[in-house]
Amino acid sequence: MHFVRMTMAQALVRHLAALRVETADGRVQPYCAGVFAIFGHGNVCGLGEALWEGRDELPTLRAHNEQSMAHAAIAFAKASMRQRIMAVTTSIGPGATNLATAAALAHVNRLPVLLLPGDTFASRRPDPVLQQLESFHAGDLSVNDCLRPLTRYFDRITRPEQILAALPQAVAAMIDPATCGPACLALCQDVQTQAFDCPEDFLHPPVLHFRRPPADAGELERAVHLLRRCERPLIIAGGGVLYSHGGEGLRAFAEAHGIPVAETHGGKSALAWDHPLNVGAIGVDGAPSANALAEEADLVFAVGTRLQDFTTGSHALYPGAELLGLNVQPFDAAKWRGRSLVADARTALEQLEPGLQGWRADPEWSRRAHALSADWRRRVDELTGTRLVGTLPYDAEVIGGVRDSAPDSPGGDVVVCAAGTLPAELHKLWRASRPGNYHVEYGYSCMGYEIAGGLGVKLARPEQEVVVMVGDGSYLMLNSELATSVMLGRKLIVVVLDNRGFGCIERLQGSCGYPSFNNLLDGCVPEGGEPVRIDLALHARSLGAEAVHVRNLEEFGAAMREARTRGRTQVIVIDTTHARVTADGGCWWDVAMPEVSTRAEVQQAHARYELARQMQRP
Repeated sequence: MHFVRMTMAQALVRHLAALRVETADGRVQPYCAGVFAIFGHGNVCGLGEALWEGRDELPTLRAHNEQSMAHAAIAFAKASMRQRIMAVTTSIGPGATNLATAAALAHVNRLPVLLLPGDTFASRRPDPVLQQLESFHAGDLSVNDCLRPLTRYFDRITRPEQILAALPQAVAAMIDPATCGPACLALCQDVQTQAFDCPEDFLHPPVLHFRRPPADAGELERAVHLLRRCERPLIIAGGGVLYSHGGEGLRAFAEAHGIPVAETHGGKSALAWDHPLNVGAIGVDGAPSANALAEEADLVFAVGTRLQDFTTGSHALYPGAELLGLNVQPFDAAKWRGRSLVADARTALEQLEPGLQGWRADPEWSRRAHALSADWRRRVDELTGTRLVGTLPYDAEVIGGVRDSAPDSPGGDVVVCAAGTLPAELHKLWRASRPGNYHVEYGYSCMGYEIAGGLGVKLARPEQEVVVMVGDGSYLMLNSELATSVMLGRKLIVVVLDNRGFGCIERLQGSCGYPSFNNLLDGCVPEGGEPVRIDLALHARSLGAEAVHVRNLEEFGAAMREARTRGRTQVIVIDTTHARVTADGGCWWDVAMPEVSTRAEVQQAHARYELARQMQRP
């Protein structure tokens, strides 16, 4: 065996740079597309030097905020269907703790990202170093320990040779479809610079391949029996369909058996929007077509979804249905105490076919799905095409304006969003004809993800137009990667819908019987303060984008068409109202109401809440 003398950081970078993966299309590509880095005293002299040395093989990208650069890396992985990753490195202290929100987002959404925060000295000789957290009860504790419960794999590198085992383990966790999520290697800053004899084969790792586990024979047989005895099945398509590249298999399976398909946020775009069996969004922000079928289904076939509360109507949406859960992760497949089918989504759909030959859902059920789907498509045209004169537009009308600005776009736009009212409207109304054209982070619903996420999507899909739709509240939380998109030459179109505050929560507050409180900017001015007037277009221009504030939907359409011709990041700001939403569809959502209140409106809301809770499954 041959050895090469190098530092731990150099070995880490060279291994990452050499990693290759065979993707679903048969191509062999670099597994790690690059490293987002903000340097400080905890990583600049060790990992920073190694990244400079390996800059031709492993690109380093400068960002402006640790949380948002991690969001961009996560979005890259999501847009790449989890087949490729990016890494993120920070200094110790606030740089590392800024990763916590992004790590939680990746964990919830089952998305891979490699976190490489600097850590304190393993030798402890200069303790306490700048930014070091000192625990009174644990000498080996650092701020990076907050990342332990937020990651799928965590290790602290206290000796240089530990990287030989830790890095492959981190990669193994990220490429396993069942354990996929964030991995963290906390890099003690002195150890980063220490040399050791690195085995040469560590610098030439084998090509990575994704595991697509088949179903157990017994589970498969029981699933076939369950499907064959039902008459009104409904497929709930989740993100696992996309990550298994199972969209075509889902289409063929649904057509062969006449089964309608409803979409979660994660699964939207797995089936083309205009397929007659696509009955639209499911759940709390779902379409009336999908939710009506959910109320009548005798079997819910949950494919690749973790069944969060928006998908299940807080466990009240499928009153008479049995559940069959197809998921690569046993934890998700076993939810609702239903029948589990643990396997890769695409593989299992293929395995089910021989046992289901000749079986179809009740023909009347399939015809009803076709009719509801067609009715909903016509209704979406109405909702997104309406232009009320003399009133501020709402989200649906802006969504229609985005769509109509490029009716013949060959690949279609990728829409990026995360939190507030917009995800609900996009879930119902966005039309995705290609897998991945709907990129809405609604597992963690993280305000501030949008612009950074758009950058990550653009890095993964440079050939497509990436349209970030974001409210003013989320924009103001985290917008600095606008400057990064300009610096990297990765054009985004950012549509800012300005309703002057947290309009989504304002409506929720009102529905609970509370008066307006602490949400809208104009209602948050204390005595001695003054109303806030923020020129969002001017702010975006200060970050290097080209930006305009339009006065109405006609100007918005013109600005969108112009934005598509430009080469630099574009920001279009439009004033909207928080008071109007798409009333069609939806179902109950469990938001706990106070049992005791002096307000009659709150007491009434609690009474309605207790009545609605009776619909929940135990």
